[in-house]
Amino acid sequence: MDSLINKKRPPLFCPGCSHEKAVNALDKAFYNIKLSGDNIVMVSDIGCSGLFDTFFNTHAFHGLHGRALTYAAGIKMANPKLNVIVTMGDGGLGIGGAHLLEACRRNLDITLLILNNFNFGMTGGQFSSTTPADAIVSSGFLNNLEKPFDVCQTAIAAGASFTTRCSAYISDLHKKIEAAIKHKGFSIVDIWGVCPGRYTKKNILTPKIIEEKLKKLPAVEGTVSENIRKEYTAHYKEITSALKPFNMVKEIKPEFKAPEAGKHSVMILGSAGQRIITAGEILCYAGLKAGLFTTFKSDYNITVLRGHSVSEAVLSDKKIIYTGSGAPSVILALNKEGITRKKAAFKTLNKDTLIITGKDTEIPATDAKIFRVDFKKLKIKSNERALASLVVMTKHNKIISYDMLTSALKEIFNQKIFNASLELTEKIQNSDIL
Repeated sequence: MDSLINKKRPPLFCPGCSHEKAVNALDKAFYNIKLSGDNIVMVSDIGCSGLFDTFFNTHAFHGLHGRALTYAAGIKMANPKLNVIVTMGDGGLGIGGAHLLEACRRNLDITLLILNNFNFGMTGGQFSSTTPADAIVSSGFLNNLEKPFDVCQTAIAAGASFTTRCSAYISDLHKKIEAAIKHKGFSIVDIWGVCPGRYTKKNILTPKIIEEKLKKLPAVEGTVSENIRKEYTAHYKEITSALKPFNMVKEIKPEFKAPEAGKHSVMILGSAGQRIITAGEILCYAGLKAGLFTTFKSDYNITVLRGHSVSEAVLSDKKIIYTGSGAPSVILALNKEGITRKKAAFKTLNKDTLIITGKDTEIPATDAKIFRVDFKKLKIKSNERALASLVVMTKHNKIISYDMLTSALKEIFNQKIFNASLELTEKIQNSDIL
């Protein structure tokens, strides 16, 4: 196999840049392992290291600064047979630090080459997460305030199963890269080099100084014995292959005819604990039981157990292109908090909209038709009002029928809850005061 260097776009860096040595070493590693361009994916982000994907005749993915490992993870999971190589500078490393930790923990079979030249070289020589505290950089004194982190020790602590740190100027750099690519799991090669375009204009750094600095650090060379474990995709496949198939799509066969044709939307306005979200789901299931298209969205506080709760459903006998409620056909106004949340909607209503609300519930002034239910007299609890209001909808022949509703309840609930719900719906259905 010949070199995978792209002759139409050959490597081009500042004179003396260590990245060129990394490019050639990577190409030699590909050659020695006998990898072809069609089973390699080069993944990069922004910066001088981000040029690597254009220098090789391989598949490539170029993305946002610091995010290369996230794309690489998706590519590897989608096609585990591919050799995924990520090139990242120390700038992208710092920006995507959390992604590095997750990659180490996950142990996907990805090789990360860190082109570590101790600054943001392409964007002006600002300090990065590996810049020495005493270095002079274009971002002023900021690097004096922070301690640079040890890439390999951080990766080992996070679970990386292969780490190597070395100079870009060693003669066997290609062998370091080869070993990393051959390793079945997440591997890192932290390659230290010189940035003549920015860093060394203000700081003294030579290949010899890099070699001396590396000798003073704890040796990091290859396999991390305490982190050796199964590679993620292989382990994932092993576990999932033993699981029983799970059918996520439940077929719902239409059994009824809806009382109204066309597209209709319903707002259910209440508060936490009133089962507003459940009522919206029931409504959509009821629509499905008549072969209608349905969409559903909800709105509630992040605190969940207090505040407003809103359900919005659209039911239509034709495909739904836009899922917004627009002017709702029906509003179930059950509590002040939900009503306040959607008070602007009341101003847009006309006589074609039906509002079902409690006798004791205040609603904004509106031109819509209002039907009040004496929930207290019917002895309907607060958390039963939403379902009771759906039954009232059926008594007005609005959007769904009673049979559609009860069939939906049976579809959703276990026998115990279904029996309790049916008792409530029959109570409302047979009431003389509605």
